[in-house]
Amino acid sequence: MWRLLRPDSVSIWKNEEVRKRLSHYRAILLGKRPPKYRVVKKMYVDFNVDDSLKELLKIHRKASEEFKGLYRDIVNDVMSLEELDEGDKSFLDLKTLLLKKIIKECMLCEWRCGVNREKGERGVCGLNSTVRVASAFLHLGEEAPLVPSGTIFFTGCSFKCVFCQNWDISTRPENGVAVSPRELAEIATRLYLEGARNINYVGGNPDQQLHIIVESLKYMDVNVPLLWNSNMYMSIESLAILVDLVDIWLPDFKYGNNECALKLSKIPRYFEVVSRNHRIACRNGDMIIRHLVLPGHIECCTKPILKWIAEHCPQTLVNIMEQYRPEHLVLRYPHKYPSIARRVHGDELQEAYRYADQLGICWRPVS
Repeated sequence: MWRLLRPDSVSIWKNEEVRKRLSHYRAILLGKRPPKYRVVKKMYVDFNVDDSLKELLKIHRKASEEFKGLYRDIVNDVMSLEELDEGDKSFLDLKTLLLKKIIKECMLCEWRCGVNREKGERGVCGLNSTVRVASAFLHLGEEAPLVPSGTIFFTGCSFKCVFCQNWDISTRPENGVAVSPRELAEIATRLYLEGARNINYVGGNPDQQLHIIVESLKYMDVNVPLLWNSNMYMSIESLAILVDLVDIWLPDFKYGNNECALKLSKIPRYFEVVSRNHRIACRNGDMIIRHLVLPGHIECCTKPILKWIAEHCPQTLVNIMEQYRPEHLVLRYPHKYPSIARRVHGDELQEAYRYADQLGICWRPVS
């Protein structure tokens, strides 16, 4: 049925640029290599549960380098996944332990609230340690190479976007069903068995759910790529945990400067944090960057972002998104946000497309 509704999800793979830029993701879809998380599960790492966070992070950095070589050997048929002996402690176990320690003084994102979420304290995201799923389904509205996407929407968010289209779950963390790691794995596995090309962790925002998402992988063993659909404001520690697990990144790049981010999403240090994370992520997996064009923000946001992508992540695909509409606080109080209290004009979109073409950015095949 989905092939009839989204025929482009099949024809997209005839595009040479898409095949080249999403080669890792496609190889997993074709069964030619395992998703990274399955190797992480079977890779033995020696550590002590009583080690300090600092010591565990040090062990993790070393293990991450070892993982890259191991995964390369599997991709190149030097060895197989079945040859790995996971022992009693795996790289995934180390990541799970790290996250359990991190949420006791939470720094999963760059707010670095320092609250003890394990004891019920809530950070900027509005969440304690309980993770809630608002919905999970086969999404047919994502970019063509991703359809159908096994999309899991989590509640809560580190951003406070005044135009949020998912405000009902991003601003209301209780709008969902609490899930354990095992239950989350069951949801993901069901989506895969129903035909999902990927497991798409989104929200809200998934970064604040990392402790449960990573632990859930212990109970999964299906050959499905993991997709991270995030605002990319995660901490460097969270990103280090993610890069060994995520096969394809679907990040937002919203603002080309800190001023617009602070005004419209209440986020400090936006550009330096998000550009840092994009730079690291695009070197550690396939990527489709999403940029939602905002009315009146072509010069201050769209063009600087596209220029940055062309210079730092030229191999990525880009989705220049045109579906902005006034929502949430902008819809409720348009007089407070007059510059974005309208749809994007056609000439603004054409200027964004023209500039992307000028920079040589590959954007048409995935939009």
